[in-house]
Amino acid sequence: MNALVSERSRLVARPDPGPSPVIETERLRLRPHRLSDAPAIAESLSDFQVARMLARVPAPYDQQDALDWLNRQTANVLPDWTLAITAGDDVHIGCIGIELRHGRWHVGYWLNRFYWGKGLASEAVYAAVERFFRRMPEVTLHSGVFADNPASLRLQEKLGFKVTGCSQIYALARNAMVAHIETRLAAEGLRRPA
Repeated sequence: MNALVSERSRLVARPDPGPSPVIETERLRLRPHRLSDAPAIAESLSDFQVARMLARVPAPYDQQDALDWLNRQTANVLPDWTLAITAGDDVHIGCIGIELRHGRWHVGYWLNRFYWGKGLASEAVYAAVERFFRRMPEVTLHSGVFADNPASLRLQEKLGFKVTGCSQIYALARNAMVAHIETRLAAEGLRRPA
């Protein structure tokens, strides 16, 4: 019985970043997801050029996949942040997630392909990571990119992420093992994108 009480106390005492925030940047608004985001998510992730760069997204991807994912995210049972990246009049253009996996915090992100190359991903990732580190300054964030995604690696390096290794991971959309460059970032290493 004492072991169970001790384990429960450890889990309850585990720090987490608190509820997902709403973050305003110069061009974007990051906010918690809503079920009404499903059509926009499905539209973005049904584009194989987006889905192929993500490890856990199936291809093809449809609105039911988006609803299944949103139901888990909006249940508020996980310490994770999954923020909708919105532009203009609350137009959903992407996602940034900071999630606890296997005892380590991981950051991942994607944008609708129409918005690539405009610096929006850097702006969104910086804003979310900066806010996360304000709440959890002692945490090291982990991330990574597929080796054939140099734009995402440049984004991470610009923000201060350091390459820590390379591995092979399974990419669901590609149905294959893919070379994955692993990165990490501590709070003191975060840099604002130019």
